Amino acid sequence: MVRPMSGTYRMGIHWYRRDLRIADHKVLRAAALACGAVCPLYIVSRWQQPHPWTGSNRQQFLCDCLASLAADLQTIDGRLIVRHGQPVEILRQVILETGAQAVFFQKDPDPHGKAVEEAVAVLCCELGVAVHAMHDVSLHAPEAVLTGGGQPYRVFTPYAKNWLAAAKEAPVPDVTALHTPSNIQSDPLPTLAVWGLPPSSASLLPAGETAARQRLAEALKNRLGRYHEQRDVPAVAGTSRISQDLRFGLLSIRGIYAGVSAALDAAAPVAKPGFLTFLKELAWREFYLAILRHFPEVLELEFAPQWRGLPWAEPDAKLGAWQLGMTGFPIVDAGMRELLATGHMHNRVRMITAMFLTKDLHYDWRLGEAWFMRHLVDGEIASNNGGWQWSAGTGADAAPYFRIQNPWSQTARFDPQGHYIKRWVPELARVAPAKFLSPPADQRPIAPDYPLPILDHAAARLRTLAVFQRHKAMQR
Repeated sequence: MVRPMSGTYRMGIHWYRRDLRIADHKVLRAAALACGAVCPLYIVSRWQQPHPWTGSNRQQFLCDCLASLAADLQTIDGRLIVRHGQPVEILRQVILETGAQAVFFQKDPDPHGKAVEEAVAVLCCELGVAVHAMHDVSLHAPEAVLTGGGQPYRVFTPYAKNWLAAAKEAPVPDVTALHTPSNIQSDPLPTLAVWGLPPSSASLLPAGETAARQRLAEALKNRLGRYHEQRDVPAVAGTSRISQDLRFGLLSIRGIYAGVSAALDAAAPVAKPGFLTFLKELAWREFYLAILRHFPEVLELEFAPQWRGLPWAEPDAKLGAWQLGMTGFPIVDAGMRELLATGHMHNRVRMITAMFLTKDLHYDWRLGEAWFMRHLVDGEIASNNGGWQWSAGTGADAAPYFRIQNPWSQTARFDPQGHYIKRWVPELARVAPAKFLSPPADQRPIAPDYPLPILDHAAARLRTLAVFQRHKAMQR
């Protein structure tokens, strides 16, 4: 049963999902305005088996975000209520315990989340409880940006043109008071032990809404004005570094867009292209969210049907070399080691490492997709899948199969002095930068404890082209 927002509820539940903040929060504000008391609820999953898409880094960041959210809610007379279990079971318990008359939550963009929402709607109908499910992950819902014929876009450029032209919601006022009854019981905040995960060994960024706001302020002040010039240079602080904050909803997408737009309006002419380029990156994020919404099969299959059934190489020891940053290609190894050390990888290097796996090693993109999701703090299902399929040449508006990045020339273009490489591959700290730009001519390692390249890029490129061409010919 879905009731209009005009009524007032004695008690409501705000079910926190990927929106771990209190500022500029459309769903939390709706609950606060409509309910005399609100139970802010976070449901911790209980899985303890190995999960191919989850690891310690992102789960530790989640734990830290929840601790920060609990403290923030106390400042507005709220309490974060934590329960462990399946969403439908826990919501049933809390509804019956509190007498809640309404449940508020942010819609999830992935297929699993949507299935859970449908089950929750059935539960609430059974119990006579109102459901207020709101879109708040992106500026535009996936169904809102469509072609003139009402179909989802498959190509980014026309999508982005439509997306940029569409009116944007303004930030909503912050919630300043949220009464949570003191008698509602809460489980302890989760730790990695809940999921049977080992401690994270990565140096993670500070979690929580306050830290995220500081990162956004830093980006607006010092980074985004030169974003178009520096975003592809991994050795400099040229990206926003707020991707994990979008992933966990520590920042509102409305607030980000409003902040960037205001900075764009005030910027000198030389800086305006940087802010405009960043806005297009926000459109890329929403393009991939729309692809996942309209074509959920991309989580299992190639987006482009002509590449389904493409024969990938059987993984061998080279896969481990790629995962651990021991391929003998310095730019690839630097990226993979940055990922292991920080739970983050520079976006340009993500493309280089992904294309190396799919086009040099010719391994299935799903292997890389899962490895990234296990280690990335900002692991976003839609964007990660879109990026991997783009690199493999199988995705929406992907790089053509014959576009195969050369790791040596990518180094020459984006890290010619080896500053990024030397930061993450310490055994190369004393190596002359020129040695990073081409394979060792004498077939000797460029440093005593650094491996030779595990393959010849030129030969691997020709092999991959042949595989794609044969498969293409078979589809005719």
